[in-house]
Amino acid sequence: MAYMTTAQALVRFLDRQYVSFDGRESKFVDGIFTIFGHGIVCGLGEALDSCPGDLKVYQGKNEQGMAHAAMAYAKQNNRRRIIACASSIGPGAANMITAAATATVNHVPLLLFPADAFSTRQPDPVLQQFEQVNSLATTTNDAYRAVCRYWDRIARPQQLMSAMINAMRVLTDTAETGAVCISLPQDVGGECYDFPEEFFQKRVHRIVRVVPAEEELEEAAEILLRAEKPLVVCGGGVRYSEAGEALEQFCQEFGIPFAETQSGKTACLSSHPCNLGGLGVTGNSAGNDIAKEADVILGLGTRFSDFTTASKSLFQEGASVIAVNTSRFDAYKLGAVKVVADAKLAVLELGKLLRGAGYRSGYENEIVEAREGWKREMEFLSAYSFDQNFKPLIGAGDPRTIPEFCEMTGSSLTQTAVVAKVREMIPEDAVCVGAAGSLPGDLQRMWTSDARYSYNMEYGYSCMGYEIAGALGSKLAEPDREVYAMCGDGSFLMLHSELVTSLQERKKINVLLFDNSGFGCINNLQMSNGIGNLATEFRFRDGEGKLLGDLIPIDFAACAAGYGVKTYRVKTMEELEAALADSLKQEVSTLIDIKVLPKTMTDGYGAWWHVGVAGASENENVRRAYENKQKNLEKARRY
Repeated sequence: MAYMTTAQALVRFLDRQYVSFDGRESKFVDGIFTIFGHGIVCGLGEALDSCPGDLKVYQGKNEQGMAHAAMAYAKQNNRRRIIACASSIGPGAANMITAAATATVNHVPLLLFPADAFSTRQPDPVLQQFEQVNSLATTTNDAYRAVCRYWDRIARPQQLMSAMINAMRVLTDTAETGAVCISLPQDVGGECYDFPEEFFQKRVHRIVRVVPAEEELEEAAEILLRAEKPLVVCGGGVRYSEAGEALEQFCQEFGIPFAETQSGKTACLSSHPCNLGGLGVTGNSAGNDIAKEADVILGLGTRFSDFTTASKSLFQEGASVIAVNTSRFDAYKLGAVKVVADAKLAVLELGKLLRGAGYRSGYENEIVEAREGWKREMEFLSAYSFDQNFKPLIGAGDPRTIPEFCEMTGSSLTQTAVVAKVREMIPEDAVCVGAAGSLPGDLQRMWTSDARYSYNMEYGYSCMGYEIAGALGSKLAEPDREVYAMCGDGSFLMLHSELVTSLQERKKINVLLFDNSGFGCINNLQMSNGIGNLATEFRFRDGEGKLLGDLIPIDFAACAAGYGVKTYRVKTMEELEAALADSLKQEVSTLIDIKVLPKTMTDGYGAWWHVGVAGASENENVRRAYENKQKNLEKARRY
């Protein structure tokens, strides 16, 4: 037996957890991100100070930010290594709830230890305690229940053992992984118990490949054998099962094109002749045009989100859907024929069945022509500039914005040209991190790489503020690769605290800040649906009390320079090239403040997105937008 505090036992347990995948064993928990407060500093803080083992302690600057960094770290390690996160009671705990939801939606393991009110209730109400009048057992941490895969509260020291075993069960489950919350009442952390030594023995959690059922494979193969023009959708499950090469060989052999989701991007090589690129609302013309004609859709490790399916309108009526997923829940999406299985095993087994039947798709030149068509569009987007017969790529907008922005900044840069130049100049294996706004659309369409797992996009929850924290987590996971946070000005203002942590840890990240004076993506959405320019651009309040005054000039480079970041100000292509080249020479984190013209991001390519347009309005433009929505809704699948 080992007599110790609950917190000491927790730290010792975490230090002895390992995972094994395909015979490769690795330590599972690298360390703990924390911002100490009174709720944990004397319990968990003492344990990490006196007996951390091999666990590293990372100091966060914002609880949500540090949890985003931990999530990105897990993703960049293909879910086989994590950093836990611990916060104090109340506000600190509540700050991590957004990150918990983000991790759960994206099926990324995130282990959270928010402190809680006293289990004894003796000092109630303690500082920062949330009191619910209908139950004193309810605290802030109960809010985690809705966004976590597993939730528990340690009211007695001996409960830690069953709680942590279940936490590991969920974190290492390919179908169920997501956020896990273990709530730690601040008094229990310091309480002692005789823990059995077996609880602290080295434990190896084997992440096994889910073997497909023979009957499900045969049903899927029968459908594929009848297909003239099938399409594979490459989702995040392809990445996590390391199935990219197997998928490439499968598609090459049988003449089947594949398109990528945001999570699946860079699981396969961009240069592969069957790779059409992005699919859906943020997809390109190649993927979307082929998808509309496909008679069978084979989804590999995708949950078929509305962006992937264009709100269920992208695939033709009558097209069959096969869904391969380790999650039975996701395998049932779109009324699909399900194959509950690991993506790599399913592809290999389906290949055997198709090969035995001598299958080959009915495509002739369509795949080549689709790729060539998109290549021409990429050339236009890459060269697009203010000087070349400029007109906004996004039509709807405030007519004042572009000339006013040009006068204020002196910029001549379009967003698409900047993305293309960045891709051209940075290392091939650099990790690209993003999350929200218009950049995910540009990146899914325009970003190419033959370096696997070089694209860390959080788009399941599209959580603003993930970008910089995610870049830090990616850099902690792969310190030898250059990491770039593709960040809008809105996301930067929302959360950039872990930029300081990157300096503290001496882990260089590069922030590419695209400043277009507001929430440009949502400004596009509101104005294209007939709504006025309402609180989506960064403007002063005018004399009439509306947020329609002049644009607010913001020097983001000056802000970051105050932290000690190497910064650059960019408004021309020449300045961008010089900044990108010089930033590669730096050993400290960098920020390039890029002034990009509004309305110059990519758009469209034949995919519709269902949003809640007003069904009644005095505004004629809104009424037209509603009619357009109804027409598209008639074409979409009902479920």
